[in-house]
Amino acid sequence: MEIEYDSNKLRKQLSSATEIKKAYGSMAQKISQRLAEIRASPNLSVLMTIPAAKCHELTNRGGDWAVAISPNYRIIFKIANKPIPKKEDDGINTIKVTDILITSTEDYH
Repeated sequence: MEIEYDSNKLRKQLSSATEIKKAYGSMAQKISQRLAEIRASPNLSVLMTIPAAKCHELTNRGGDWAVAISPNYRIIFKIANKPIPKKEDDGINTIKVTDILITSTEDYH
């Protein structure tokens, strides 16, 4: 998938192993792994099949999705496809989602 970032600061923090380590310390390896999995997935449907990623929609956060970094910490993103691909039942057509916008990394629990 293609990754966009919500801010230049976030883009810089997630741009290289060195920057990830500087910004996130002990979580750097997991963050790098998740970003690699996102990039390697052709669409959201494939990303959702990776058990460790625990990719899911955050129903109480208006269109946000998350992938797990640790038990509580997540990479938060939105679908960046315009328009958002929908199924006939108005759900998200995850097979057609190929672009995401990372908005944050946070512990939302």
